[in-house]
Amino acid sequence: MKKLDFKEIISEPMEKAVLDMGFEEATPIQSLAIPCIMEGKDVIGQAQTGTGKTAAFGIPILEKVDPKDKNLQSIILCPTRELAIQVAEELKNLSKYLKNIRVLPIYGGQPIDRQIKALNKGVQIVIGTPGRVMDHMRRGTLDMTHVKIVVLDEADEMLDMGFREDIEFVLRDMPLERQMLLFSATMSREILRLTKEYQEDPKFLKVVPKELTVPETQQIYFEVKEKMKLDLLSRLLDIYNPNLSLVFCNTKRRVDRLVSHLQVRGYQADGLHGDLTQRQRDRVMNKFRKGTIDVLVATDVAARGIDVEDIEIVFNYDVPNDDEYYVHRIGRTGRAGKKGKAFTFVSGKEIYQLRDIQRYTKTKIEQQEIPSLHRVQEIKTDQFIKKVKNVINTEDLEKQIHIVERLIEEDYTSLEMAAALLKMAMTEGENSTTESSEEFGDTGASPGMVRFFLNIGRKDRMKAKDIIKAVGDKTGLSSSVIGKVDVFDKFSFMEIPKSSASDVFNKMKGAKVKGRSVNIEPANKRMN
Repeated sequence: MKKLDFKEIISEPMEKAVLDMGFEEATPIQSLAIPCIMEGKDVIGQAQTGTGKTAAFGIPILEKVDPKDKNLQSIILCPTRELAIQVAEELKNLSKYLKNIRVLPIYGGQPIDRQIKALNKGVQIVIGTPGRVMDHMRRGTLDMTHVKIVVLDEADEMLDMGFREDIEFVLRDMPLERQMLLFSATMSREILRLTKEYQEDPKFLKVVPKELTVPETQQIYFEVKEKMKLDLLSRLLDIYNPNLSLVFCNTKRRVDRLVSHLQVRGYQADGLHGDLTQRQRDRVMNKFRKGTIDVLVATDVAARGIDVEDIEIVFNYDVPNDDEYYVHRIGRTGRAGKKGKAFTFVSGKEIYQLRDIQRYTKTKIEQQEIPSLHRVQEIKTDQFIKKVKNVINTEDLEKQIHIVERLIEEDYTSLEMAAALLKMAMTEGENSTTESSEEFGDTGASPGMVRFFLNIGRKDRMKAKDIIKAVGDKTGLSSSVIGKVDVFDKFSFMEIPKSSASDVFNKMKGAKVKGRSVNIEPANKRMN
């Protein structure tokens, strides 16, 4: 089905909030549900967790609320306090640019007096668990007289938890003239009985994810805390060292932030999302195809049309918002008979989304333990030894053997020489973060940075943004990681992270900025 642009279905303030949240287009259930709900129809929506259901009913509810009316106008029932809080948070984010709209979650385990005080101030949207909503109704602290929209979210789960009588108690107290929306992952007979009794000519909307058809892709997931995701990604990139890898994030903001973090750590990374112009997109994709960058971070929408055969690993840095997106993502690897890998990072409640993905794509995603730093080093050592064996078995080493023989004559054993050479070779990679400071000496830069001198300045009509753009165009380095740039009349200084200093130094030599050839040198270089 055609996915709608948010501009087609929502108001400008709501669109602004949606863009702030990083969403680029409506998901299938949103494309189906929002227009129907806006027309005032009762709706039965069948879609899995993580498909954007909350926004599917939350956006039209917020669009239809009268901010001048302080009475309760919409009530949303959820099976658990966690879901009630989650829905409330999303509605608050969506109502960011709407004035005088109050949203309140109510659930057991929280002092009821606090909830009563909040309700007395006037709340237009309540999100609650059935038991606590029923409690407030009995106390007379929740008046349903002016309710226009009722939502049963995760209806199947509520019924499984034995909330049928509670739900019916709440629904019986609703005005006759009201709209009822029901969302559920499955459609049991019990749910259908509810819809017949409490809905009028409902519109049935169903979103079924496609089956997975990428058998050559090994699928693995890691349970990881949000703050550990970057470390895990770095470790996996170091272990597998893919020539090309694709990393998916759910929002544009996440893409930009992750690209900056990866660049600071010395990875050749760049990002792709909906805010880029076509020219910028083409430039990033050309660098990825040529291998100038080997890690591409993208949103689902921006990744459409990526047709690169040799992507070895796909990383789901975020579990996708739509089961269908998972299929599209991991289909980017394991092409043309090659075996690919797909790693998914699961944090907190995302494990439920992953279970839905496994169930509806009929595939098993294997869990693995997060590799320790010690394990990373072991794997890198094994990989290095494998390379050494390959050189011994396939290369002509006659010249090197003569050098070894000379050292043996000087009383060094072959074992000592091999150990020394191994140490030199293996330490080279480990010291990549300090290499720049040793190579360029003391440049007077901020900690973790290298300061460069450039022979261009204000007299050449240069501004700091011109230099930053030139560095980005030549190296792919994000402007957010470039340090202080000082522009004087005839020259300038800029600070670059140590991990990227050598790359910037080599690629900016002789480069042209506004038609002027650049000479770049380390600042305040010490004399030997």
